[in-house]
Amino acid sequence: MPKHGGRLREAARASGIPLADWLDLSTGINPAAWPVPPLPPEVWQRLPEENDGLEETAAAYYGNSRLLPLPGSQAAIWLLPRLFPPAAVACLAPLYAEHPVAWEAAGHKVLRLPAGDLGAALDTTAPCVLCVNPNNPTAHVLERDTVLEAAARLARRDGWLFVDEAFADAAPECSVGDMAGSAAFPRLVVLRSLGKFFGLAGTRAGFLLGPADLLRTIREKLGPWAVSHPARYVAMLALSDRKWRDAARARLDRESARLAGILAPLAEMEPPAITALFVTLSLKTPCALFDALRKQGILTRPFADAGLLRFGLPGQEADWQRLSRALRLPD
Repeated sequence: MPKHGGRLREAARASGIPLADWLDLSTGINPAAWPVPPLPPEVWQRLPEENDGLEETAAAYYGNSRLLPLPGSQAAIWLLPRLFPPAAVACLAPLYAEHPVAWEAAGHKVLRLPAGDLGAALDTTAPCVLCVNPNNPTAHVLERDTVLEAAARLARRDGWLFVDEAFADAAPECSVGDMAGSAAFPRLVVLRSLGKFFGLAGTRAGFLLGPADLLRTIREKLGPWAVSHPARYVAMLALSDRKWRDAARARLDRESARLAGILAPLAEMEPPAITALFVTLSLKTPCALFDALRKQGILTRPFADAGLLRFGLPGQEADWQRLSRALRLPD
């Protein structure tokens, strides 16, 4: 099983630093999450029902009614590879580790290609191509037109394009979710999540956007009540809160630029790579800085094979000051 960010209890046990004394910058989750209100008692007492308005709210938000609510996008990440006969799948790497693990577990051969080179993936004979946009952890962003052109090219040879847009809520201009499963792009499949931008990872709520027959198959495999009633209720409220969404995007843009400025003096090979929710450093020895910060109770996310160290956003001003002090490390 791949290791992920957010393994705070494990870090606390290994270091002896109390859990409450840690600053967790390892996940890329919005530290100022959408404010969940008190939930009505019936949300806890009744089974979820599909006519509660969630699908309509999500369709308005994503610009696409061809969607399926999921118990987190992880459910689709695991199930999708099992719907296709074993073959080659081209992934733009490095990427969220669960994707290649799921495809390999289903018997596919994973081809890892540079994160920004969608053209190289298309030049392979792989019937399936997978990318994360914006990419996690490189922060590389593929333009919307580039992704749609790739989807059209793959469809002409009966291929599929899978796009994980877990971080696209803060960069809606790059999203292709509105076109997933459309007549023009029938083999384009998009995954969305409420975990990152909305900061609601604990709800385990996400969506799959794509063609109706694929959605139908996934739904049958998930079975009834796949998404809990509280998760459906919270997701519907969050997706409909445009005022919060607009303010969050503006705030995240400011804070990611601030974080990049703090990290810039540490950059060795190229400037920090920025998304609205995390900043990634290219380093010769990323684990050295990771370990130095961990000794001070600050958890980041290393990608040693790729030479990357990813930083999520601090939440409170005290957290920003703590990170700034910690980065003044001795030689």
